[in-house]
Amino acid sequence: MQFLSDSHGCAGWNGEMAGRIRAFDWSQTELGNIDTWPASLCSTVRLMLASPLPMVMLWGREGYMIYNDAYSTFAGGRHPYLLGSPVELGWPEVAEFNRHVVDTCLAGGTLSYRNKLLELLRDGVPEDVWLDLYYSPVADDEGRPAGVMAMVVETTEYVISERRRQEAEDAYRADNERVRLALNAGALLGSFVWDIKGNVLSGDERFARTFSYPTEQNLADLPADIAEAKIHPDDRSWVQERVSQSVATGEPFNAEYRVLRPDGSYLWVQASGCCEFNEQGEPFRFPGVLIDIHERKIAEESLLKFTRNLEQRVADEVDARLAAEEQLRQSQKLEAIGGLTGGVAHDFNNLLQVIAGNLHLLARHEPDNANVQRRVSASIAAVERGAKLSSQLLAFARRQPLSPAVCDPQLIFEGLGELLQRALGETIQIDVQVPQEPWYINVDRNQLENAILNLAINARDAMQGEGTIELSAGNVALDRKFCAGKGIAAGDYVRVAVADSGAGMSPEVLGQAFEPFFTTKADGQGTGLGLSMVFGFVKQSGGHIEISSIVGQGTRVQLYFPRSLRALPSETTLRNSPRQGGHETILVVEDNEAVRSSAVELLSEEGYQVLTAANGDQAMQMLLEGVRVNLIFTDVVMPGLIKSSDLAAWAKVQNPPVAVLFTSGHTRDIISRNHQLSPDTHLLSKPYGPEALTHMIHTVLSG
Repeated sequence: MQFLSDSHGCAGWNGEMAGRIRAFDWSQTELGNIDTWPASLCSTVRLMLASPLPMVMLWGREGYMIYNDAYSTFAGGRHPYLLGSPVELGWPEVAEFNRHVVDTCLAGGTLSYRNKLLELLRDGVPEDVWLDLYYSPVADDEGRPAGVMAMVVETTEYVISERRRQEAEDAYRADNERVRLALNAGALLGSFVWDIKGNVLSGDERFARTFSYPTEQNLADLPADIAEAKIHPDDRSWVQERVSQSVATGEPFNAEYRVLRPDGSYLWVQASGCCEFNEQGEPFRFPGVLIDIHERKIAEESLLKFTRNLEQRVADEVDARLAAEEQLRQSQKLEAIGGLTGGVAHDFNNLLQVIAGNLHLLARHEPDNANVQRRVSASIAAVERGAKLSSQLLAFARRQPLSPAVCDPQLIFEGLGELLQRALGETIQIDVQVPQEPWYINVDRNQLENAILNLAINARDAMQGEGTIELSAGNVALDRKFCAGKGIAAGDYVRVAVADSGAGMSPEVLGQAFEPFFTTKADGQGTGLGLSMVFGFVKQSGGHIEISSIVGQGTRVQLYFPRSLRALPSETTLRNSPRQGGHETILVVEDNEAVRSSAVELLSEEGYQVLTAANGDQAMQMLLEGVRVNLIFTDVVMPGLIKSSDLAAWAKVQNPPVAVLFTSGHTRDIISRNHQLSPDTHLLSKPYGPEALTHMIHTVLSG
């Protein structure tokens, strides 16, 4: 190990990978203990670690991987478990390619590829990657090829930019071709010559067609009165004035005017020419051309009409900007509050999990003690209320894990009818209005139903328990003016609205409606988190929410969700797992000792074989050392180099894959995108009880 003990001023010899190479147990591979490595191997490793290029060495017939810091970045989510792994196992999706590389170089050959396309799963997701690859053999102390040195230069961005450049060049050539065709076709409406001395007008065929001369008319002798008669009456004096000025002064002739067409409409043209003079200074010839400017003039007229209302439009834009700035300030205030609540929720849910886990265990250990059962039930109820409060805070903070799917609003409303009537009471009437074919939306259906239920309960309270609540959905197209400052893009949306005829809200109250813990209800009648939760859910789903209210007339809340063009998912029958307990081995990865202990005891009582790790680093070390498990039950947020997502990425590429169940009170987007879970990600939110835990374990293990 002496060859990596001193950096001698080289950062790479003392970097992250140098440390990992020193710490790795190489005795489990063909390389043997690091202290016994041959000098040639040690020298090559030093060369590789010092290089700023991504480099990886494949040693032996199996191609055990040793790589530098730059390659660890290239490897993405597969780092660091690639270290010491045979290359065909480390990159199974390109195993055949890598086997050819190793066989070729160990036979003394070299390989190189320019912009090689490979499909890799660096972060668990297939992606097309273009690479410059250079492979050469590495000699052992006897001079025989014993390994392969690979230099990897990713050229994905270059390839994509070159493609875009080529597309731009193709578009440029197409534009040039269109320009040439346009010039050949021409906007030219003809040419003319006026013989001033003989007062004779001549022109070409296009000129004659423009002024509707008879087809048999001699082009060398065109009656000038026919052309003059075709000019718009309002333009004739102007044209004649410009001609006379050019003849008198020699100035270039340019006049724009309208010419009557056979269908009765007028065509805008521009006549350009100049008067030619003889040696005596007398005007004798007046050549010119006629150009079609109709489209330009129409555009100018449209622009003139548009700019006539410029002052009003500027005032409207200023008002809209002021409104957008106010919305931005409100959004920033709510975002700051949301950041605080989301951070608190993680620790709060961990505390609740410890309490809940021990309460459930206590209830199991004292089944015949009525006093204990009564107190435990009361305590668990309080934990559940705390969990609901934490869930509402996470919803407002837009940090709750969502499971969105394509939904039909009509089906959602049909399923909500009975639930709403039961929750609101018989004195409330519900008027449901849904279009015949509503657009689909991509949302978490359970959270949308909860949001509608919250709004309906608020509406009932505003009407003091009597009246009609309007529940509607509609297809709407939102333009850029409406979307300005709202954080959404113009396009198609589904608008879900809940309206009442209750007391309404003043502008001051309306401005605070979305703030957490703000409520106008009496103490004990509300937490002030209902609207906050709806606000967070809608924003997290990529939508927008609006409230309009008039004191004494009622309130209308409108939720806008982007239209989804995907089809509804096919219905599948969920399989129930009635079995109790299991024999599988579960690895529990949790940094909180109290939470870890309660989870282990709950799982052990169900009959599972349970292993534990205090963080991702310990878990990965156990797995790489060969510990075999059926499921990894891991907290999402943990300290250390190895994250829960790294464990999941490792599990996904095993053969067969290892099941993974996440648990957390706050995911922080480590396993989700905008806190929206992918269909193959399983999450058990804290706090959870024994039934929820065993049900999720059964579900994940059964695939």
